[in-house]
Amino acid sequence: MSLTHLSFYSAFTLSSLGLAFHRTHLISALLCLESMMLSMYIALSLWPIENQTPSLTLTPMLMLTFSACEAGTGLAMLVASTRTHGSDHLHNLNLLQC
Repeated sequence: MSLTHLSFYSAFTLSSLGLAFHRTHLISALLCLESMMLSMYIALSLWPIENQTPSLTLTPMLMLTFSACEAGTGLAMLVASTRTHGSDHLHNLNLLQC
């Protein structure tokens, strides 16, 4: 395993652990999701270069598009929950009360 693979795997693992264990604020969950998407984007960008296959070069752009949509939706949810509940703490959000 090369050093670049190890760094991408460790970045994805650390951000997923951060998402699993630090769930107090919505903004920290969104940042962990964005770091997971960034590590996946970089890994998918380097994969066709390593394998020398030009057919998979569209996949990172599709991933980047979904990541931008996810970020916009997450920020809209953050603004809406802050306006209605007064803070971005995840323990204040309950789907049964909506």
